[in-house]
Amino acid sequence: MAYKCDLNRMSDKIKTFSKFGDAGHGGITRYSLSPEAHMAREEFVKRMEAIGAKIECDDVACMYATIEGSDPNAKRIVLGSHVDSVKNGGNYDGILGVMTGMEVLETIVAENIPHKHPVTAMIWTNEEGSLYPPAMMVSGIICNDYIPKELAVNFQYENMMKSTPMDESEFANFGEALAATKFKGPKENRISPDKYCAMFEAHLEQGPILEEAGNEVGAVQLVMGMFNYRVRFHGFTAHAGTFPMGKRHDALFAASTFLCEMHKRFDELNKGQEPEFVYTTGEIYVHPCIHTCIPDEAEFSLDVRHPDPELRKKVMGILKDMAKEEWCKCTCEIEEQWVRDTVYFDKDLVRFVEESMEESGMKWQKILSGAGHDAQFCAYMLPTTMIFTRTKDGLSHCEPEFVSDEDCTAGATAALGAVLKADKFYE
Repeated sequence: MAYKCDLNRMSDKIKTFSKFGDAGHGGITRYSLSPEAHMAREEFVKRMEAIGAKIECDDVACMYATIEGSDPNAKRIVLGSHVDSVKNGGNYDGILGVMTGMEVLETIVAENIPHKHPVTAMIWTNEEGSLYPPAMMVSGIICNDYIPKELAVNFQYENMMKSTPMDESEFANFGEALAATKFKGPKENRISPDKYCAMFEAHLEQGPILEEAGNEVGAVQLVMGMFNYRVRFHGFTAHAGTFPMGKRHDALFAASTFLCEMHKRFDELNKGQEPEFVYTTGEIYVHPCIHTCIPDEAEFSLDVRHPDPELRKKVMGILKDMAKEEWCKCTCEIEEQWVRDTVYFDKDLVRFVEESMEESGMKWQKILSGAGHDAQFCAYMLPTTMIFTRTKDGLSHCEPEFVSDEDCTAGATAALGAVLKADKFYE
């Protein structure tokens, strides 16, 4: 029997949670451990206690609402995501995964669905890192012993506690905010392989692929590998009104010329690639950044993502070759910021999601994730996978972000079916 989640319940959750951090024009600002995030957590507690779930918190304020299964010795199956948002973000990123977990538990209880394993709805703390960077901070802390060493070093507990706020806050750092929250519990409550056997995370796609294909949901296969570099140019500064054009070593002009040529070379390599690699320059720095001075230094970020390490290596080769060239009489250097390998989700859990979608008669497809999620780190620690829901116009991390109530419910139904399959699969 294919069980289905309830549209009315899901609609009510979407409407209710959108009030917590309402920015007044369609979206939310709900920083981690802020008063607005605490309101969302209180609502989570209220609704989960109403169905008889046991509420627990760990030392980094992750929350767990659990309904027991028929086997008291069985490990838990968890559905988790986050309630925090970016500044002026939307009503679905993160919180949709939490609402999905809640809806799965509510459906199991309402329909009295037999299950052996305890099932848990989880809130991960500080996924966005919008107020206290970095992103995926707490999953990086909890999974630190399992993730690659080159990543783990960036998420050391002591350093994360010292993270200072990027916006207004009553606390000097994340550690102070954590100490002040009532949602801090003992470390032994953390999600871990000795207590959990599988983790699911539902999320809006954050892209246009599902919508363009006419599909409601996607079974996520992996999180793409990526690298992030800084590309810097050095010239010299002089007065903007007196120094001849032919004698200038304009670092900003060099950077812009490099960037345009890089796009040409990358796009040539990208021809025929399926999937294509994506690359982005999101940050630009110029010195001295004065309108009467020729820039002597300029730099920009480069973010490249693709699942195939060999293709990423070719892209890196183009970047390194270009850095050896002279650009508008300026020198160029590149510096690695960080690199991550492709993370493949658990094949059995992916199969359960796909079978659940198929059995429920949904329009679905296999899909890849270009963005990072808590599930990406959790996958190093225990069997994990994700479910994507169709995103209107592919927009995310902004106030127009939208997923229909029907698609949200479809994603929850896909998760429910996959959880029940996992319940039978694991001992």
